[in-house]
Amino acid sequence: MEEEKEVGEASKEVRVGEVKEGVASIALLPSGSLSGHFIQLPQSICYGLHGTELACEMECSRGEDYRLIKLTIIDYNSKKEQTVVVECRGHDAARFRNIDHAHGWEKDIVDMVEQKEGKKKVLISFECETLKSDKAAEDHIKQFMPKLSGLDAVVNIGRMSISGLDFEAEEADSKQDLSTP
Repeated sequence: MEEEKEVGEASKEVRVGEVKEGVASIALLPSGSLSGHFIQLPQSICYGLHGTELACEMECSRGEDYRLIKLTIIDYNSKKEQTVVVECRGHDAARFRNIDHAHGWEKDIVDMVEQKEGKKKVLISFECETLKSDKAAEDHIKQFMPKLSGLDAVVNIGRMSISGLDFEAEEADSKQDLSTP
């Protein structure tokens, strides 16, 4: 199910593709990084999520609960991954979404965001519905993310939607980039 979606200017259309909606469980680590998974039922789709906070000067109009995350989505079946830069708001009860405009950030951040805005764009939306901390978070981590046990993380659980995710196209683009002189 492919669809075209207009973004920004009237003449700029971006292919976003099929929307996958499901539940994400994300552990926010004290270091600022995150780890978790996205599950879509009944299709039994499961993606790994790994994110690192981008160290950069904050754009001046953003609040103190705002940060940029380099989020990698991993398809466990094909062992392929795709990376997108998202904005994170809300301290522990996190909300993620794509960056509307990257103007005002450092040049390397703007370049990283804008390179993903070519013919296709991965769109991410996540809003925490349940926040677990202390013992509840540790119990959840032991059950679903045992490698993160004992790291004093908080867990965000909520609805997530992902569109424009195409692991095959990502691989074809990287092969084409390597063959270009």
